[in-house]
Amino acid sequence: MTSSQQTPEPDARAGGPPHSGGHSHAHAHAHAHGPAAPVSRHLRRVIAAVLIPFAAAVVVGLVALWPGGAPEHERTGVGFDRQTEQARVVRVQEVDCSEVNAGQVPPTGDTSTPEGREAVNSRQGTCKKATVEITSGKDKGRTFVEIVQPDASRQLAQGQGVVVAYAPDAPPDLQYSVSDVDRDFPMMLLAGIFALVVVLVGRLRGVMALIALVLSFAVLTLFILPAILQGSNPLIVAVVGASAIMLMALYLCHGLNARTSVAVLGTLISLLLIGLLGSVFIGWASLTGNTDDNTGLIHGLYPSIDMSGLLLAGVIIGSLGVLDDVTVTQTSAVWELHQADPAMGPRGLYKAGIRIGRDHIASVVNTLVLAYAGAALPLLLLFSIAQSGVGMVATSELVAEEIVRTLIGSIGLVASVPVTTALAALVVSADRPGGTVTGVAVGAVRSRGRRRRAK
Repeated sequence: MTSSQQTPEPDARAGGPPHSGGHSHAHAHAHAHGPAAPVSRHLRRVIAAVLIPFAAAVVVGLVALWPGGAPEHERTGVGFDRQTEQARVVRVQEVDCSEVNAGQVPPTGDTSTPEGREAVNSRQGTCKKATVEITSGKDKGRTFVEIVQPDASRQLAQGQGVVVAYAPDAPPDLQYSVSDVDRDFPMMLLAGIFALVVVLVGRLRGVMALIALVLSFAVLTLFILPAILQGSNPLIVAVVGASAIMLMALYLCHGLNARTSVAVLGTLISLLLIGLLGSVFIGWASLTGNTDDNTGLIHGLYPSIDMSGLLLAGVIIGSLGVLDDVTVTQTSAVWELHQADPAMGPRGLYKAGIRIGRDHIASVVNTLVLAYAGAALPLLLLFSIAQSGVGMVATSELVAEEIVRTLIGSIGLVASVPVTTALAALVVSADRPGGTVTGVAVGAVRSRGRRRRAK
């Protein structure tokens, strides 16, 4: 009787039916120590044999391409390439626009053109005369006057913090001008609320996610951007940097285990696919990556930068965050399916996992497309105002870049679902920690357990 009373115990470990008393104990035991059950030593060695060389290659790439900082250049004073200082609005007066705009081109009275309307408006209405005091830099304490038109999108208020641009070659009275408002406090407050919410809800995992986020920004600002500015190949830099971010983020947030390793492999394969497709279609469509004032300024300051390669690097880095989410979700789904029914083979696990993945695909692709459309909304409005045809808009380089970026990223996301699901199904079904449990053995154990309980 002793042996028969102990027989159902293997059934609990193997994942018996819901009415088995041992199964509820095993299920709670597994989740008490983490979401992923341990795998066999042999399987851990196989995964390590793949990931350790990859991680070593990433480290070698970081060391070989690590920049000494962004190269110096003489400021042009154009766009973002300006010297700026902090300042504060100390006084605001309302004055007649005709008084402060006396030096501008006089209005012609013709308001049928944008220039004519602007000239008329500049001489009519009530303007604001703001006195601004410099609060940083060598001219701290110096004041200057800024005139704000009544129809200006940015209005100034007394006591408001602002950012001012400094042009050393301009006449003394015109060296400083307001370029932006100071948003330090609201941005820091919002970041603090975000961090608090993540920690309160996610607890330890939330803390690890924040650490991973900080490390990701560190890789981006200390490695990827300076390395590209120094002339390294943007594609290689993006692949190495994205791989480093992926390894740190996934293992920090989800633990150093086989399940996370499968997600890493799925993400890596998908990134390689995105890189390959991006190289082919960006070159085939003759996309230069130099389509606006900012990219034109970058190309003017650093002519050695491959702008089309920079575009491809942006596609890879932009797809990484969503890829992590998809691969981790799919791997977790397959692992949970296996724990619920250890007798399910790789084919059954794949079919069940891919059904979950199809729902994920629909929502993720829609999210990615809308994210890119939202970022390009002002550009789309301009084409709508110009009443351009759909074909002309879609094939213009400005929009074609966004379309290629969206479609390539979406293809990588869609492909990551079957790839990661297949990897997870093969890995978890090949794992036999006890060395003897097979699908047939599980069925036999269940059958014996039922007969003994019936007696």
